[in-house]
Amino acid sequence: MNVHIIMGSQSDKEIAQKATAILKEFGVDYQVSVISAHRALDTLQDAVENSTADVFIGIAGKAAHLSGVIAGMTIKPVIGVPVKSSTLGGLEALLSTVEMPSGVPVATVAINGGENAGILATQMLAIGNEELQQKLKNHKQEMLEAVKAMDEAIGDL
Repeated sequence: MNVHIIMGSQSDKEIAQKATAILKEFGVDYQVSVISAHRALDTLQDAVENSTADVFIGIAGKAAHLSGVIAGMTIKPVIGVPVKSSTLGGLEALLSTVEMPSGVPVATVAINGGENAGILATQMLAIGNEELQQKLKNHKQEMLEAVKAMDEAIGDL
């Protein structure tokens, strides 16, 4: 069970760290690479074909074709993380990631949504893994407890 995170650029490192923090929390093995779909297509194809990953996470901004190209190369699940850029605030990356042709799906999370990408990858891996399922249930319970604490802290308004 592992996840291969592929960033289109080193500038996507902060978003990848959000995903890796989640994967570490759940004990999921992962690897991280920087491979541009536009500038290193052959390298990307070699990486995808030779990867032992069960799930891929593609992180890219601007034209953001990375996740779609990965999805075109594999039958394994691909999660796309669009990255906020300077000009259009990440909307161009979101649309490039989510608007895939029929037959080539990319599960897309929010702009800069590295944390949710890590959680979604863990959920995919948990389908056949009871230990991961329990860890995810515990995570949901921790979130519930945090919301309850916020509710109690707000008091009467």
